[in-house]
Amino acid sequence: MARRAIDITIPDLSGKRALVTGASDGMGLEMATRLAAAGAEVIMPVRNPGKGEKAVQGIRHRVRDAKVSLRDLDLSSLDSVAALGDTLSREGDPIHILINNAGVMIPPSRQTTADGYELQFGTNHLGHFALVGHLLPLLRAGRARVTSQISIAARSGSINWDDLNWERGYDKQRAYVQSKIAFGLFGLELQRRSQKYGWGITSNLSHPGVAPTSLLAARPELGRPKDTSAVRVIRALSTLGILVGTVDSAKLPALMAATGPDTKPGALYGPSGPGNLGGPPAEQRLYAPLSGAGDDERLRLWEVSEQLTRTAIPTA
Repeated sequence: MARRAIDITIPDLSGKRALVTGASDGMGLEMATRLAAAGAEVIMPVRNPGKGEKAVQGIRHRVRDAKVSLRDLDLSSLDSVAALGDTLSREGDPIHILINNAGVMIPPSRQTTADGYELQFGTNHLGHFALVGHLLPLLRAGRARVTSQISIAARSGSINWDDLNWERGYDKQRAYVQSKIAFGLFGLELQRRSQKYGWGITSNLSHPGVAPTSLLAARPELGRPKDTSAVRVIRALSTLGILVGTVDSAKLPALMAATGPDTKPGALYGPSGPGNLGGPPAEQRLYAPLSGAGDDERLRLWEVSEQLTRTAIPTA
């Protein structure tokens, strides 16, 4: 039986400038394509220029007159994040949509960023935290919608405050969960601060459910030369239309959160099917590690993130 197509309506985005991290393949590429098709000017910051150029060519093949362009970005390097911030600040154009989509998932052994932080925490959370900090004036100028992509894995777990960098014992799954819980708390605190200080930014969260993306596929640079058994199972279930989603459906919660006229600040959007693994996107209850975190924990994480990234985010 053929799987019934799932889609959403994206409003006209003509005159809007959007930035999507992780847009050179998978969900990010599909998000960038849909934003371009809606009329947005789409910035695709990528680590691999050759892969990025191929992605741009693909978008232009699918979307006539697409306004897309590449910038350099390696989220695992704070110098690279700062350089992108400087580049876009010199251009001076407001940013209206930011989808923080890029990420890495469960490298078999502990790896570190260019700045010495555990790779998942450093890339998934700290890199995006620094990016928002550097882009804050442009985001405020565009009264931006900022959507941060977390994971269904963040519905349970905690932040390892005693060893944020996983130096005294690396657990790849727990480290991944920590990175996504931290990233979710950041998205919620960004909304709180925007409202308190009048930044004009709307911040919310999304998760893609489970789909056959590249996160668990072969990544030699992560020490994973072959596809994981998990991604092989997910691909099979996705092909059969059982429980999980597709790359096409997995992109929709972030797009809904970032562009929907009725989406809410501080809310979480994800698939609405059984177990929230697949299905049409909808608002969902915040995961317990996010809703149960108090002001003290969000403030602690924000302050630690400012220190680790050397990115002070002013309130005025």
